[in-house]
Amino acid sequence: MLSGGLPSGGGGRGRGLCLLRWLGLRLWSRRGTLVFALLWFGSWLFLNGLVLVHRSIMSDYCTDDKSRRILQRLCLDFGDGSVSGDMCEDLCVLGLVEYKRCLYYENGKKVVEARWRGNPVILKSKLENFSSYEPLGILDYQDAAEDLSPLDVVFYATMEVRNSLGLSEDAEDEEGGANNGSLSKLWGKKLKIREKSYSRAELASLWSLLQQEEYTFLRVLQDLSPHVAKVLGSCGHFYAVEYLTAGHAWNQNIFSLDEVDVPGLQAQDGAGARGRWSTREMVHRIALSFLDLVWHFDNDFNHKLHLCDIKPENFAIRKDLTVVAIDVDMAFFEPKMRDILEQNCSSDDDCNFFDCSSRCDPVRRRCSPRRRNSNLQVICEKIFRPWFSPTLLGAKAGLPLQVELQRAMQDCSETDGGVDEAKAHGGVGQRVHQRLLNILNHLLQEEVAFGEREGITEGKNHIHSALNF
Repeated sequence: MLSGGLPSGGGGRGRGLCLLRWLGLRLWSRRGTLVFALLWFGSWLFLNGLVLVHRSIMSDYCTDDKSRRILQRLCLDFGDGSVSGDMCEDLCVLGLVEYKRCLYYENGKKVVEARWRGNPVILKSKLENFSSYEPLGILDYQDAAEDLSPLDVVFYATMEVRNSLGLSEDAEDEEGGANNGSLSKLWGKKLKIREKSYSRAELASLWSLLQQEEYTFLRVLQDLSPHVAKVLGSCGHFYAVEYLTAGHAWNQNIFSLDEVDVPGLQAQDGAGARGRWSTREMVHRIALSFLDLVWHFDNDFNHKLHLCDIKPENFAIRKDLTVVAIDVDMAFFEPKMRDILEQNCSSDDDCNFFDCSSRCDPVRRRCSPRRRNSNLQVICEKIFRPWFSPTLLGAKAGLPLQVELQRAMQDCSETDGGVDEAKAHGGVGQRVHQRLLNILNHLLQEEVAFGEREGITEGKNHIHSALNF
């Protein structure tokens, strides 16, 4: 009985093992299929993402070949009579515009370095191709461009300038705070000087330039303030501005001081080297120019000009140490600034627009249209405080005026409230500005006097050494 039962029991266990193996294979097969599908899907997502990133990077990758092709297409448009400008002949026919290098492409904006008649310039355009800009609609209804008189051009250009700067006619004509009159009227005066009518190419090129907010800012403001880069010429949708070396956060002095040309700052030995005190003198002159920039942007126009992207890279200096705003893509006059700030909110954090911020009204759940901070406050916080830090000053950090400067920088960076609020509280912002102005002027006077004493001492030592020899 026992021997006869073994095969029967063994067969049952065998069938059980086979069943288990079959179930295991089915489970492994399903799990393996799922894992394979997930791996395949993940690989597909990764590869497509990689291709997408590669295309986006390469499409905006700054190369000399691509930059040259862009300028060649511009010259083809000029040859076809589609575009015009005071640079076109030199760029496309006479060869007086020499391409140097590509600087950067960012969000469609093209920036290259060139030399125009031997002088370095920067060529800029918001979009790569001329055809990417909206055409002037009135040209579609004109049989000939000569039908548009200069006054017609003034009208359409003024409307576009107002739209670009965020200014209405009523806003421009408001009384108070206007020292230079309507910005659009100033632009119109330039266009009215011309007596003959404009060609279609000239109108189309002008219209493409007016659609670029930075060009409009620079072109209109360059005659009103020394603190904006000068527009030197244009061809089609590209415009040339003066070449200035931008600042850098990693530079101890923010700006390179090797190429400046300020009389009286050279060392006495005539070798062109600059002493330690001469460098500090230049630094304080640049700081004073920053304060002058703030004052101009707060008071020289119909409306305050707000800078919402303040960093060393967006400023440069001329050879006379004047600070210049070279990137004004994030600069807005008061009316447009209010439209940007007045948004829905749940806390003050929702009311920050880059370097411009306001407060959240918990009842209305709307951001205040009035800016809470100011240009001066952000410059103190992001430029002055790192610039004049005790670490960089070294042993001089303990000097009375340097200590006072540190306190003033601290107060400036922590002084809340825009210009309107500051005036309501007794002009706190203005007092901080004046305090910084006084301290920097005193430091500059001390350094000039010290430099003169050092020069006299070096001269005496030089004479004494010569006599001994």
